[in-house]
Amino acid sequence: MSRLNIEKELLEGAIVREPVGDEKGYWVGAPGWCWDKADQAAYLTYRVRRPRGVEPDRGGESRIARTTDFKTFEDIWSVHKDQYGSASIEKSTLKRGADGQWRYFTSFVAPEDGRWCTTINRAETVEALDPANTRQLFAATDLGLEGVKDPWLMEVDGVYHLFLSVAKSTEATGKGSHDTLDIFNTGECVSATALATSTDLDHWDWQGIVLQSEGTNGWDKYCRRINSVLPLNGRYYAFYDGSAGHDENYEEKTGLAVSDDLKNWEVLSPEGPVVLSPHASGSLRYIDVQQVEDEIIFIHELTRANGAHEMRLAKFAASGFSLV
Repeated sequence: MSRLNIEKELLEGAIVREPVGDEKGYWVGAPGWCWDKADQAAYLTYRVRRPRGVEPDRGGESRIARTTDFKTFEDIWSVHKDQYGSASIEKSTLKRGADGQWRYFTSFVAPEDGRWCTTINRAETVEALDPANTRQLFAATDLGLEGVKDPWLMEVDGVYHLFLSVAKSTEATGKGSHDTLDIFNTGECVSATALATSTDLDHWDWQGIVLQSEGTNGWDKYCRRINSVLPLNGRYYAFYDGSAGHDENYEEKTGLAVSDDLKNWEVLSPEGPVVLSPHASGSLRYIDVQQVEDEIIFIHELTRANGAHEMRLAKFAASGFSLV
């Protein structure tokens, strides 16, 4: 597939949040958002990061912002990695269940084993979320994996689908692979996407890995991480982060895949990324695209000329929208 015809709009969309520093290693992004019909508002989770060695270091803080117009985003909640006893926080997402309670899914480095885990927290309101109520939903060792993180959620016909980034072991995986507290950045695993399903947001059935690299060649031979899925013209289109090796772990680029059942995926971008930032590493990643009424809305993270990462938003009319 050639480059997306919406690339210009993604690159020039409105800035949602800017990084707290002006050099490589300062990121704001990893967006995960949901539209809540009852509130007629969107809730955006995002992560603030500083370089290693700059306090509060790495994925130090995760925030939730609220918007009713996709123009102004008001921060209404935040959590620091120390409240989890963790080295770093990654992507999160939110959803209100049929019982009216909110579920907050997040991922961080589990303090007990240094592996990425995914957790769930429940509250009556977003503002009432209490980090002390966080419980582990998926532990890597229970699944025979080296890490599980970056949850993204969608509902189809009453069934919730939770896509997750997972670290699969390889011949290079060893006893010291978790010493850095981020195996994804060691080259001692491969990064793939797994799926879990639920009908109530609390009890989950593990479906296994649904997208992974297919060989030793290609721009995305190391990482294929689904960030969001857009239903379009009777099919499902996934935007995934890809990279050739762990040295691109923080600077992934966007690929596209398609499925008819959310489990079996065909990669549409074998020759290269479908969208790139014009700056620095070219990274444009963590696309979260969803349709709200008659608009298709992208929120994503991309690199600036100085190497820092910002978060932008782009909107399109749903009528006639195309990815080719």
